[in-house]
Amino acid sequence: MPMVTVSISPQQAAGIRAAVDNGGYASSSEVVREALRLWDSTRKLNEFRDDILDEGTPSGGRCVADMFADHEAERRRSA
Repeated sequence: MPMVTVSISPQQAAGIRAAVDNGGYASSSEVVREALRLWDSTRKLNEFRDDILDEGTPSGGRCVADMFADHEAERRRSA
């Protein structure tokens, strides 16, 4: 797995340590991976919202249920 070095605040580091220490996560890497998955999901939902606001219909007129199902399938594939 590729390694990336990032800088975080002391409060963020403490929050990650607490999440691991409390048993919610097995490692700090797991916390960060989940945070990135949530960030990616939020980014995709924002793009979807922007499509609706810009075009009046989501992504070529597809129904929201189909688009959500596609989003969930993509999330499961990338997990």
